[in-house]
Amino acid sequence: MSAPFGAGPLRIITADERLREARGIKGVLTGTSGIGKTTQLLTLDPQRTLFLNLEAGELAVQGWPGDEIRIRDWEVARDLAAWIGGANPAMRDDQSYGPGHFARVCAAFGPASQLDKYDTVFVDSISVASRICLQWCKGQSQAQSDRTGKPDLRATYGLLGQEMIGWLTHLQHTPAKNIWLVGLLDRKLDDFGKPFFSMQIEGSKTGLELPGIVDEVVTLTELRPEKGDPFRAFICTTINDFGLPAKDRSGRLSMIEPAHLGRLMAKIRGPRPDGAARLNFDLPAAATAPNPPTTKGA
Repeated sequence: MSAPFGAGPLRIITADERLREARGIKGVLTGTSGIGKTTQLLTLDPQRTLFLNLEAGELAVQGWPGDEIRIRDWEVARDLAAWIGGANPAMRDDQSYGPGHFARVCAAFGPASQLDKYDTVFVDSISVASRICLQWCKGQSQAQSDRTGKPDLRATYGLLGQEMIGWLTHLQHTPAKNIWLVGLLDRKLDDFGKPFFSMQIEGSKTGLELPGIVDEVVTLTELRPEKGDPFRAFICTTINDFGLPAKDRSGRLSMIEPAHLGRLMAKIRGPRPDGAARLNFDLPAAATAPNPPTTKGA
């Protein structure tokens, strides 16, 4: 949810101008395999949505009448991010996402104005994007040892982290477009046998920094009430009863929301809760004081 990139003198944006800006929602949609993440594309307006397909999983949305771009290599994924997000004036012409890169991409793909018809870009999936990026990184000179010329795994994963974070950050700054990144969720056990969830992304850097880059992290899961049939729902808030990854910068979402991405975005753009309620940091009356901390003497 950022203003467009643009070179020029420093200008203070007034409150009225900021409130009138068209802002996009940048989010991650995650969930376990087969839960229906790709199928959420069916809840979006096909005339205003662009599907970036890295996973070849379009069988689930075979009848969806929208536009699609298929991606099989990292150079194309990077060029598309530059085409969608525009030029970053902080980068040099010879760097990815800089003015020179953007100009070369527009010469190859056509003017970026072709994308004006789309409000939402649906990327499926970031898990596959990280694998494609890793394969590209393995072939780069930075991933070879200077002494032996053999592959350097530490350098490879360092380059992977740089590439993925740069790609995600550039997409996050795309003005006036919604960007949804689909990712696979893994259920694991810690050293004490306690289950926890983490996104399936190559390299630890991307998985750790991704929640801080995007505005929304939504987990699609199956809930089984004590009475009634199981149902699918979105878990949307960081503090939730299920230990699932979630985050809501808008302050408009409840912990559990209906599993409909189109309606979820409409609610995010809806009226903001009362400011006093959002800024109430008092403990509830039923809260009990924690045990006093113990400190050992020096």
